[in-house]
Amino acid sequence: MVINDAIQLTVTVTIFVLSYIFYKINVSFCCFLILVAVFTTRNTPINLASMAIERYIAICQPLRHSQICTVRKTYIVIGVIWFICVAPDITDLFVTLATESLSFFHESVFCLRHNVFKDPILAYKRQAFDIIYFSCVFLTLLFTYFRILFAARAVSTEKMSAQRARNTILLHGLQLAMCLLSYISPSVELVLHLIFPGRILEIRFANYLVVYILPRFLSPIIYGVRDKKFRKYFKMYLLSNGCRKKLKKVTPQHKD
Repeated sequence: MVINDAIQLTVTVTIFVLSYIFYKINVSFCCFLILVAVFTTRNTPINLASMAIERYIAICQPLRHSQICTVRKTYIVIGVIWFICVAPDITDLFVTLATESLSFFHESVFCLRHNVFKDPILAYKRQAFDIIYFSCVFLTLLFTYFRILFAARAVSTEKMSAQRARNTILLHGLQLAMCLLSYISPSVELVLHLIFPGRILEIRFANYLVVYILPRFLSPIIYGVRDKKFRKYFKMYLLSNGCRKKLKKVTPQHKD
């Protein structure tokens, strides 16, 4: 998930920087950037669902966890995730290649998805797949959360690990809710553009920060703070820096 989000942020930041500097860029290059951004954006909720299932197996079927969640099977799951995320959206490129002339790919456009993949059918297809994917992820998170909740009540010895698993899935739910902002962002952007005409670049930039940057900014912080070793050394670092500052204030300065 970290690698996927790093790629997503790198590509989307590149799109924004190029759009602000050059305003219009080559269609072929824009297609490549848009598709990579779409693939990695769609990957995020599927990754969350896969991690929730792993926690469910660890708590509800602990004896089978080592057999089911092997390194080899993890690589297979990652490959399946990429396939089901790439397959629906790569068809946008094929439809565009079939409907647009070759000269279109040598033109320059403002790099937005609907400026490159202009067929109206593609918009309806994207909406359908978005609803299917996010519904499946939401139901997966809901199912795993309640199963872990019931398992924690039944087995008192596993309450601490079950509580951590429930908290993890709740965080996944929060991240999923923030990812859902991408559905309403076009409508919000349109309304804000009507209220603040002439501020479309500022609106798009703020929309990008809230919808794409913030959900992925929280992941490393949340998982970093929850990690025991990281928290231990982080506290030691803060305390040592705090002690040094206090010593500097208390220790008198001697001049030769």
